[in-house]
Amino acid sequence: MGRAAVPDIAGRLGMDVREVGARLAALSTTGLPLIVGVECDQQGIRNAVAAAQQWAAQNAPHPGAQYSGPHPMSGPHQVPGAQHLSGPHQVPGVSGPQHVSGPRQATHAMPHPQQPVAPQPPMSTWGPPGSAAWARGDQPAPVPAQAPATTGQVGTRLEVQGVSGERISIQLIEVVDPADFLYTAAGYELQPGERSVVVHTELTNHGQVPFPSLPDMYLELITKDGAPVGKAPVSMSSRPPHRMGVQPGETAGGHTVYVLPESTELAAVRWTAQPGDPQRTLLWDITDL
Repeated sequence: MGRAAVPDIAGRLGMDVREVGARLAALSTTGLPLIVGVECDQQGIRNAVAAAQQWAAQNAPHPGAQYSGPHPMSGPHQVPGAQHLSGPHQVPGVSGPQHVSGPRQATHAMPHPQQPVAPQPPMSTWGPPGSAAWARGDQPAPVPAQAPATTGQVGTRLEVQGVSGERISIQLIEVVDPADFLYTAAGYELQPGERSVVVHTELTNHGQVPFPSLPDMYLELITKDGAPVGKAPVSMSSRPPHRMGVQPGETAGGHTVYVLPESTELAAVRWTAQPGDPQRTLLWDITDL
């Protein structure tokens, strides 16, 4: 391919973007003439950082808040880590042997605080869960509420918010099932017992932030048993695939190809912004096709 974005390569291969990036980075260290680079929207990065900083400032504790540790004790008490000594030993700065029996004792008194202050919960300095900031590693991530997926039929345009905050809508235009004649006309060959399906979708970016990924990165077919069918790593010149990224105010269309067992019964087409994200899931019913 010469020059390509990692998500584009992942889309062609039907693999996870992180795995493709890790493999390319590993290959670049073996002496191959391969450079793995990074390109980003500078203003978008600045906006994400500013939003995380604003959230941290709004959730900062009161300036007068105090944290209290273990309550101090007065009078003789056991010093943590004290060594048990018996018999004569030399104390630095004192002539002659000194005899100490039992654990060392601290005889100084420590003052009590006037009023104990209840400990405050630690502030999360990594931003809200689900945002561009990462979650704290010392606290379990909260489990988001399971919201029902937005549903529609073929031809319905459904709206959703992207991972970066972009407002987008996706329309399921057409489902060609079976699409064996398109598949073989593009030069591909189906194995006995297989069939192909072509799904045509359009993504419109209504926000001010570019949509950075392939519109059909996680577009799946759902069988009547609830099993997902991922897209095949092929494209057809007669049915152009999706391209990487959609700028604000633009609408981009493309076709996604699937290869599945001939006897599989399909129930829906599902789009998600990222795997395991029920908050950003769209579902189109295709049982009547």
